[in-house]
Amino acid sequence: MTNGRHFVDLAPIRESPAFARLYIGMTISGIGAQLTVVAVGLQIYALTGSTLAVSLVGGIALLPMIVAGLWGGMLADAFDRRRVLIVATVIGWLSTAAIAAVAIIHMLYPSDGGIWDILPYYIAATINSIAATVNGATRMSSYPRILPERLVPAAAALGGISQGIQLTAGPALAGVLAAIIGLPLTFLVDVVLFAAAFLGIVTLPKMPPLAVVAKPGLKSLADGMRFLRNAPNIRAGFFVDMIAMTLGRPYVLLPAAGATVIGGGPTTVGLLTAAAAVGTFLASLFSGSVSRTRRYGVAIGRAVMAYGAFIAIFGVVLLVMSTRAVTNVGPEWSDVNWVALSVAGLALLGTGAADEVSAIFRSSMLLTAAPDEMRGRLQGAFTVVVTSGPRLGDLYAGLLTSAVALWFPPLLGGLLIIVLVAALLRLMPGFRRYDADLPSP
Repeated sequence: MTNGRHFVDLAPIRESPAFARLYIGMTISGIGAQLTVVAVGLQIYALTGSTLAVSLVGGIALLPMIVAGLWGGMLADAFDRRRVLIVATVIGWLSTAAIAAVAIIHMLYPSDGGIWDILPYYIAATINSIAATVNGATRMSSYPRILPERLVPAAAALGGISQGIQLTAGPALAGVLAAIIGLPLTFLVDVVLFAAAFLGIVTLPKMPPLAVVAKPGLKSLADGMRFLRNAPNIRAGFFVDMIAMTLGRPYVLLPAAGATVIGGGPTTVGLLTAAAAVGTFLASLFSGSVSRTRRYGVAIGRAVMAYGAFIAIFGVVLLVMSTRAVTNVGPEWSDVNWVALSVAGLALLGTGAADEVSAIFRSSMLLTAAPDEMRGRLQGAFTVVVTSGPRLGDLYAGLLTSAVALWFPPLLGGLLIIVLVAALLRLMPGFRRYDADLPSP
């Protein structure tokens, strides 16, 4: 029988008002952020009809995000983390407003989907991604400053619930709003929701550096990389996540799946994206045992191999359905194959759950095994991995879809994830034996 020990630990919210406010603001603004992620993809696909063009939203932002993650981590270690968060949030809000403005202009003055029509979306989305990367690295490195160390794993699990809410409500809201009020007004909803991010940030205490840290630059970066070079367990966590996100990123495929394979158009995109978020939410909701789990490396490896299996199942659904061409996509759902939608939804739910289990233990390992003066830079590197991996995954999926078929990237990628992660666990016995009672980077 299920008891309270299996449910997520709410102690971080109860014991730290600063964390509670940050958590609430992050959740509300994150719903808007995910709404825009889906809406930008829908807007570009509507303008171009190209999955590759949708994948380039992440591909173009990749290099700037890598730089932003590394630089943002150095900023978080060298300056007051509260101030860094405020600046990054302002920039993110302004870039969201810019996306809405471009969409409104295209609504008033229809275009033909040429490069000059979609270029503003790429630019604004890239700036938004840069701000989000700096924000994420700084926010996560702040947790041990506003929470007791014993509550860090529980905070990571709560983060999964927040992410699950964001990834469920945001994409579903995007699909519904896009169908009802159109994409330009959908972007304006995010502009309003984004303002909630300031709620948690402006009320944080000041968080200046606790030790002497080099100012952002080559020396600071070299110090962080030197530490990471001698941190095999943290590096292994990075490798595992990069494998999963590069080879098992399905979201860029969803507009085409809704339009040509499964049916249902934008609403199907929203539902399938939300399915993964439901998995994230459920895994976090029943995460009460994370504080009692000690073998982090084993837990991470098994979770990511399960992720690969679910991605492969999603690929099989697309393969089976590839012989059926949808010709009447519309909001009336007359063209939807409900069996395919259900199986694909369950597969993506499984990916969300598996990825969240991995994320909880990877985050806890990093934040408890690293000293405070290195947390910003390591979190910056971690943020680069978790954000650049999906961008590489978008490119991988877009290119292979264009070269072969829609089903090929997830089916091949899921199988490769299982093989590569199993090999990594075998080749890195220290990571496999990692014990949370004796945290070692």
